[in-house]
Amino acid sequence: MAHHPHLPLIVQSDRTVLAEVQNPLFAEATRSIARFAELEKSPDYIHTYKITPLSLWNAAASGMTADHILDVLYSYSKFDVPLSLVAEIGEQMKRYGLIRLEKHEEALLLKSDDDHVLPQLFRYPSLARYVEAELSDCCYRIATAARGEIKQELIRLGYPVVDLAGYAAGDSLPFQLKPVSAKGPFQLRPYQAEAIESFYAGGTVYGGSGVLVLPCGAGKTIIGIGTICKLQTATLILTTNTTSVRQWIAELRDKTNLDPELIGEYTGERKEVKPITVATYQMLTYRSREDQEFPHMNLFTGDHFGLVVYDEVHLLPAPVFRMTAGIQTKRRLGLTATLVREDGRESDVFSLVGPKKYDMPWRELEAQGHIAQAVCKEVRVPMPPQTREAYAFASAQQKSRIAAENPYKLEWLKKLVRNHAHDRILVIGQYLDQLEQAAEALQAPLITGKVKETAREELYSDFKEGKLQVLVVSKVANFAIDLPDANVAIQLSGTFGSRQEEAQRLGRILRPKEAQNQAHFYTVVTRDSRDQDFARQRQLFLVEQGYQYEIFEAD
Repeated sequence: MAHHPHLPLIVQSDRTVLAEVQNPLFAEATRSIARFAELEKSPDYIHTYKITPLSLWNAAASGMTADHILDVLYSYSKFDVPLSLVAEIGEQMKRYGLIRLEKHEEALLLKSDDDHVLPQLFRYPSLARYVEAELSDCCYRIATAARGEIKQELIRLGYPVVDLAGYAAGDSLPFQLKPVSAKGPFQLRPYQAEAIESFYAGGTVYGGSGVLVLPCGAGKTIIGIGTICKLQTATLILTTNTTSVRQWIAELRDKTNLDPELIGEYTGERKEVKPITVATYQMLTYRSREDQEFPHMNLFTGDHFGLVVYDEVHLLPAPVFRMTAGIQTKRRLGLTATLVREDGRESDVFSLVGPKKYDMPWRELEAQGHIAQAVCKEVRVPMPPQTREAYAFASAQQKSRIAAENPYKLEWLKKLVRNHAHDRILVIGQYLDQLEQAAEALQAPLITGKVKETAREELYSDFKEGKLQVLVVSKVANFAIDLPDANVAIQLSGTFGSRQEEAQRLGRILRPKEAQNQAHFYTVVTRDSRDQDFARQRQLFLVEQGYQYEIFEAD
């Protein structure tokens, strides 16, 4: 067996890859394997990555081959790569493209170049019900309405489908990007144009559906607008909240020559259906009682929209998944900073919205100056004796909250705010009681879901203009809030071990800065508690992106 002690990886037959943090090649190696493996654990000295079928299929969809992946593993592994894993990587990579959906006249055909695959798969009753006719061992005619469902079922069985059946054109919508915006000369950055082209794929059936993964601050809204301009088609844009809806509309008006009358807002306050309609997920999933149909889902139906844009696609709610399964003839663009879903439905994003078509590493954009350089710090504080006693006798769920609301955190919050007296600070947390105490201690305004949209926008505006130095915000600020001057975030509590939330919260301060392009992200955690354990889990995604958390003991 070969042995190369200077290399950083140990590749194991159970598809795990161990990476030595102290090795000089650690950063280089983990940047490479992150394209086809997922970070599972990140203790101080050894990080554990997992190679999964879905991570391999996403790598294949973005252009990687089995040879590329094996070259990376061979280049950085201390020992021989297990032959069983070599074979499995080859097998899983071959499965992407093995089964295709194609359109012939009005028929939807499921095809494979392997004579044996489809006959074996259609022995499953869950698949057989979609078959209208067996044309040959390599070709089955499928019910047209089952285009989404059959892709979901096949990926559950371990066979991703490449969908080449094409898309309805939608209503034509000619417009152009402006060369000058309100902030000065405007053009797409090279990586933004590259992301758009990866989705468009020359206008062929190989494009038109997929997910573009870029960090917060990289201009995902601009990429979405550029894609709409490329396709020149009426578009439905779905996003997380009313503030985000209006930010999309403002950017469309600022960056394009579209007549404002062609852009509609579909929220709780307005119900406008225009050639470009921007709506919230909450509106689509609203119903007055549980047994009622979703009254606003009809936005999806009809032929006028040629593209659906899913902003923050990792938050796609289950009812929207179900509707998306039925609109596979429309082009579908997912935008996100992370493909991680806390409900484990990454494979549904893959099959219904599309595979990952583009992935821009966070640290690469940071090095190019397109997002701020972030310093991440974890401050560990002890519990007061009386809190420690309550924690010891509490249930598991109570322990989480007791540790998260540790009163010593407020003392450290005030110290951190004093240390950043000339910065623009967001204080972020999960629990309203804690946030109210923080707002009172700092004499700062608090934004929660109870604050009306108009009042929120006024506070955001005051913060942007420098009238406010500190904002205390709940989960409402996790997504799609544009506060470009915020350069410090202090996180007091989070949603248990949510990796996607950690990424979004760091993203609030990653917009590039005009002066010193530096951001500081603090997580204040309770030492030796579930709070510390959850913090470690939340940090996984950002560690995978190359960020390291400096640990500070409060005492």
